[in-house]
Amino acid sequence: MEYETVIGLEIHAQLLTRSKIFCGCSTKFGEEPNTQVCPVCIGMPGVLPVLNKRAVDFAIKTALATKCAVNEYSIFARKNYFYPDLPKNYQISQYELPLAIKGNIEIVVDGNVKKVGITRIHMEEDAGKNLHEGIEDASHVDLNRTGVPLMEIVSEPDMRTPEEAVAYLKKLRDILRYLGVCDGNMEEGSFRCDANVSIRPVGQKELGTKAELKNMNSFKFVQKALEYEIDRQKELLEDGKRIIQETRLWDSNKGVTISMRSKEEAHDYRYFPEPDLVPLVINKDWIGEIRNGLPELPDAKRARFVKEYGLPEYDAELLTSTIAMADYFEGCVKLYNQPKAVSNWIMGDLIRELNENNIDIADSPVSPQKLTDMLKLMDKGIISGKIAKVVFEEMFKTSKDAEAIVQEKGLVQVTDESEIEKVIDEIIKANPDQLAEYRSGKDKLFGFFVGQVMKESKGKANPAKVNELLKKKLQ
Repeated sequence: MEYETVIGLEIHAQLLTRSKIFCGCSTKFGEEPNTQVCPVCIGMPGVLPVLNKRAVDFAIKTALATKCAVNEYSIFARKNYFYPDLPKNYQISQYELPLAIKGNIEIVVDGNVKKVGITRIHMEEDAGKNLHEGIEDASHVDLNRTGVPLMEIVSEPDMRTPEEAVAYLKKLRDILRYLGVCDGNMEEGSFRCDANVSIRPVGQKELGTKAELKNMNSFKFVQKALEYEIDRQKELLEDGKRIIQETRLWDSNKGVTISMRSKEEAHDYRYFPEPDLVPLVINKDWIGEIRNGLPELPDAKRARFVKEYGLPEYDAELLTSTIAMADYFEGCVKLYNQPKAVSNWIMGDLIRELNENNIDIADSPVSPQKLTDMLKLMDKGIISGKIAKVVFEEMFKTSKDAEAIVQEKGLVQVTDESEIEKVIDEIIKANPDQLAEYRSGKDKLFGFFVGQVMKESKGKANPAKVNELLKKKLQ
């Protein structure tokens, strides 16, 4: 039997506020356990939560960027469950009346554009963290994360393949980063993904029994976990077995999903309105103010790069993958109006060096000014393209200007025809067999002679002059 996969994603995005959602405690990551807590976030008797307005601003901004309708009236609720990392034994969240509903974002997979619906965006507080590693016969609890502001972004079950799910995740993360509301760091847990996945016979409208997948802290693991789970469910049905609705953990070491617990339903949480918080009322002026302050988003920026700079879609996609990358590119183009040349260097040599050294482009030792100064040296004929790569590597290592490196290392391009002719004559004299073969019709050997000349001149000979003079000499 042929099956269709149905995937929906629940994304928890930590908001980039300096304080928690209902108290003034710091949200800084990596501090000593239980040092960023207060009576409010650990649920001591008699305390009252106070909503962080900046967190609301960020959530509204996200809703507008994902084409959601912002509800002018929403309420917080208590979500009741009992885990050691939840000191109040309930989580303040939103349920029946969330902040925003009915949005969508567009993804591209294999050249096909697809719209993925967003069911809702709501706000909530994070729980603490249970610690197990390195602890014998016990577990410890770190409550620093308790009360950190989260947005939960719930998609419609519109995705049909793991590739679509990953594309949706990446697109959503790009949007959040552009907005400056979330850093999107999956390893630190500030951008977390739970996936609901089920299968059904092709043509069936009714959804199959779903499994919820957790513990996927990278795009690669999301892809692998979904692939494994889809295969697991297919095997069960083909063997005549029943799929159980449950929550499963992804084990990246074993490459499998493992049963964690039965999947809760909404009634299991016994939601009821939070009595200590008044309803959240968002008027049109508030929404309008945030809408007017929205930045240019990835799709719009990519389209502009294609139209304004004449870049291929591929280039524009990569250059707009982060706002820092896009800003770097436009900073270069303002100084050197050759968009494609700039794009080639960023996508090639710069990104390679950044990746090898684990450096973000915002912290690149080669600034737009330094890169474009080097490109201008190439235009003036002072250095060749080959030498430019040597210069760029040195710029990245030392942060020195291109001109200084060229002078220090004696890398000025040789354009004097007499000097180039001397090198050519030596190469021809040293390779009589290749010369005879070339003259007998093996034209491909021309590249051999060019390479030998460039090697002998240590890349300094002007390539155009080399080609021109070689054609005359080899006749």
